[in-house]
Amino acid sequence: MTIVKLQPHLARANETLSLHPLLQGMPDTEALVEALLRDAFQQRAAHGEFLFREGDRASHYLLVESGCVEVMRYGADGEERVFHQFMPGQLVAEVATFMTHGRYPMNARAVGDTRVIRVSCAALRRACERHPGLAMRLLENISMRLYRNINEIEWLTASTAAQRLAAYLLRLRERQANEDNCEVIRLPISQRQLASQLGVRAETVSRLFSEWLERGYVCGGRGVWRLCDLHYLRALASEAERAF
Repeated sequence: MTIVKLQPHLARANETLSLHPLLQGMPDTEALVEALLRDAFQQRAAHGEFLFREGDRASHYLLVESGCVEVMRYGADGEERVFHQFMPGQLVAEVATFMTHGRYPMNARAVGDTRVIRVSCAALRRACERHPGLAMRLLENISMRLYRNINEIEWLTASTAAQRLAAYLLRLRERQANEDNCEVIRLPISQRQLASQLGVRAETVSRLFSEWLERGYVCGGRGVWRLCDLHYLRALASEAERAF
């Protein structure tokens, strides 16, 4: 893992952070971003390296510059569950700034060669105290995450394994839609990790892919799938969707 002084990369980090929805359009954005990045530094990590671990002191949050950062936990059975993947331009663990225990609640790991900016949590707290508008945006952001988590819990208890898998594939298609062929998706995690994320057994995910492959709903394999019947997958996923 390599740590680099931020100064040569300040312009790029400044621009990326200025365009983030959390700060975009804020009064005196330039001065606010400069204050946030004052003690920041760049960190490079190879595939599989940890950027922080669950229980570590939450001194910094991350701005992803390139590559991908996934947040995950190990279960009591030793299996790992990937909760989310963060792409360039996104912030990772900024809400850890306000946790009373002051520790990271999950592990953060690089997916592929990854470059992040480590931004001081203390600087973010000071900025919120001086700029109530920023604090309100953070509160809105945290509230929406909580709402999505509540919906996810309800979804996991009310939906079938097939519905969960269909919804996951469609969301993945939306995230990867900037690629040349938007019907082809690449699973960013293993099928075992995907099963854990969906709350089902790995054998169930494997069986569903086999059935859908046989019926022509999807084609491909080895982590690369073409969604051949979007109408079927959308109808399946929408059965348990909420209106908002």
